[in-house]
Amino acid sequence: MQLIRGFYNLPNHSVLTNGCVLSIGNFDGVHLGHQQILARLVNKSIELGLPSVVMLFEPQPREFFAKKVDDLTACNVPARLMRLRDKLKYLEKSGIDFVLCVRFSERFAKLTAEEFIQDLLVKQLKVRYLSVGDDFRFGAKRSGDYHTLQEAGKTFDFTVEESHTHSFEQDRISSSLIRELLQKDKLALVEKLLGKPYSIAGRVAHGNKLGRTIGFPTANIMLNRLVVPIHGVYAVQVETKTGVFQGIANVGNRPTINGTKPLLEVHIFDFNQSIYGEAIEVSFVKKLRDEVKFSNFEALKQQIEKDKQQAVEFFEGFADA
Repeated sequence: MQLIRGFYNLPNHSVLTNGCVLSIGNFDGVHLGHQQILARLVNKSIELGLPSVVMLFEPQPREFFAKKVDDLTACNVPARLMRLRDKLKYLEKSGIDFVLCVRFSERFAKLTAEEFIQDLLVKQLKVRYLSVGDDFRFGAKRSGDYHTLQEAGKTFDFTVEESHTHSFEQDRISSSLIRELLQKDKLALVEKLLGKPYSIAGRVAHGNKLGRTIGFPTANIMLNRLVVPIHGVYAVQVETKTGVFQGIANVGNRPTINGTKPLLEVHIFDFNQSIYGEAIEVSFVKKLRDEVKFSNFEALKQQIEKDKQQAVEFFEGFADA
């Protein structure tokens, strides 16, 4: 899979000059519903003998408009399930040929629906098959919709297909549903919808090293998101380059030390390696408690000891199940 950053880089990819099959969306989480859409796109690519392309936007449109109006509106922005880097990892696993990552800017937001179709889809991408959700909106003031694309397809000779809704039992699989389930701490159901445990990946950064002063050193990952989808203390599995380990993690602002920025802090059991700067992936398997502010570090230490014991007992029971 190749990443194309912006339409201005399309001329560097001659394989696209004969057209492509395309899907447009956020693909946040790359859940089972997304995976079925992507499988359909890959099959269509083979059928037509054209490369498969996924178009997504950075920042995501709702993030762009929230920042544009007022930072205080960020609370209305959906929490990101994964960063772009992780999204690309899972899109590649699906067999997609290209990801076109478009910078969502003031200029892009002002494109009319007709300009989006004629200049971008037809002239530059030469799309032959397009898969979008029936609620897809595009163009200035969200003037374009699924019906607009269907009519354009008749004019410019491309097929438009709705990205079919996929369900698990009674529920439509969607990123919104997964965010809702994460807020309700239903991690087992989230795992079924994602096809894997919910996880956060990133590079270990230097922190204030307060954890080691109370006997619980942590690996810290900065959460560079407007909104984080989970908060609290969890039993986790941590994948490093040397293996998979068990541990506990806190996701939050660290109120005991008056923290202000969300951080992922992971204490890995029976682990004494230096992993600063290394990429790790933290999978959340059980919610232990909410994040709370303690009156002093001794109280915090006592609670972390209880958290660790609870996590150890969980993993022992998990292994016996």
